[in-house]
Amino acid sequence: MTETIRVSAVVFRDPDGRVLTVRKRGTSRFMFPGGKPEPGEDAATAAVRECAEELGVVLDAGALRSLGSFTADAANEPGHRVVADVFEHPYIAIDLGAPQAEIAELAWMSLDEEHDGIAPLLRDAVFPALRAGVSAAPAAG
Repeated sequence: MTETIRVSAVVFRDPDGRVLTVRKRGTSRFMFPGGKPEPGEDAATAAVRECAEELGVVLDAGALRSLGSFTADAANEPGHRVVADVFEHPYIAIDLGAPQAEIAELAWMSLDEEHDGIAPLLRDAVFPALRAGVSAAPAAG
């Protein structure tokens, strides 16, 4: 039986349309900023909290737009699937040279290029949806 990991993630686009990705310390794949909700925390609240911890930015929860819920193989936990409630937030300036918490590296990535080092969730689910301008199933509250 495959275990499921539930996470919240946030898409930020820069003025050139690239999306912000993060790589956690001790891992090789890039993913969106975000993480696991704490007990009793809804998906949007988890997204705001995780971005504050990982990026040092304060998001406007009211500006989050749900892109849906996406599923793929987990990047860092073999034998697990990840279900991500993905939100988009309007562009804000983020210091790429100042990753925080467990984040080792930040990078802006173009949706139009192939990237070897991205998590399966981005490669197989979210990037194709963003390219198509389509969202998945509604995200959990």
